[in-house]
Amino acid sequence: MHFRKVIFMIGCCIFLLAACGKASQEDVVQKIGEKWGDTKGYELTASMEIKTGKEPRAYDVKVWHTKPDFYKVEVTAENEDITQMIVRNEEGVFVVTPALSKTYKFQSDWPKQNSQAYLIGALAEDIQADKGLQMENVEDAYVFTAAMRNTDKTGMTTQLVTVDKKSMLPKSVAILNDAGEEQITIKFNDVKLGVTHKAEEYAVEKFQENKEKEAASADIKNSEAFQTHYPILQWDHTKLVDSQTIREDGVERVILTFEGEKAFTLMQQPAMTMASTVPVFAPGDPADLGFAIGAVTDNSISWERDGISFFIASSKMTREELIEVAASVTSGGMK
Repeated sequence: MHFRKVIFMIGCCIFLLAACGKASQEDVVQKIGEKWGDTKGYELTASMEIKTGKEPRAYDVKVWHTKPDFYKVEVTAENEDITQMIVRNEEGVFVVTPALSKTYKFQSDWPKQNSQAYLIGALAEDIQADKGLQMENVEDAYVFTAAMRNTDKTGMTTQLVTVDKKSMLPKSVAILNDAGEEQITIKFNDVKLGVTHKAEEYAVEKFQENKEKEAASADIKNSEAFQTHYPILQWDHTKLVDSQTIREDGVERVILTFEGEKAFTLMQQPAMTMASTVPVFAPGDPADLGFAIGAVTDNSISWERDGISFFIASSKMTREELIEVAASVTSGGMK
């Protein structure tokens, strides 16, 4: 009997140790919220791949954040020397394109109430806010399946967030469409918590210092043959009905007209480099298209990519649909 009691007690101890060693989903979510969300600031670098076009596009991402509301997100296309930034400081929200000497200012509360996979504070809020959150406990990581809070991307509804067990820092994020296909992947290369920057370090003027170098790259890009871009969305009741090419003062502009339930007009032309870096007011809010930051209103969206300025206008689409169309625009023929 004594031997059986000893075996029973050993078994109970093993069970308790195993139970203690396996953290619950609630515990892990709480730790993430405390570690990612409560830090005074952070710096991170990441690699981002966009898979929504004909060919995957790779980007390097650098982020600064200092509480409460200072942000700098710098996105550079891989193997290119052209950068776009979104900056939030005490004066407002700015989108900066040094290569074109362009700075747009928004009256916006970005990034509040939006999923931003490269902003770990927002990522923690996504995890905490999802009542249907699922966590998989794998060998060296926790993998969360969480809903996207950002309704601006109606086609991207789910994200898989992988968290390192040892450091409790994010390793990667995969953003999926309704069919479960990866559309955007982000791999975190380095995350430094507790790093802060002074307010003056978020001044927009700081990020125009290399504009001459980047402008040279933009001139090379703009000197290439202008190629018409088309949206690759397939909507049964909206079709391309007209395409016009207009030349004014040596500038070529292409106007595509789509008619149907979601009628819209898409205009595109080579982007112009501005002589001044004084911020220009942009109506609406910043719209993160993955590959670029645009400006969206209730009836239009505009953005710049690969040396081309794009503008979509519609009275029949929501902001979410405007962003969905813009995110699908790529070079080449219609799908």
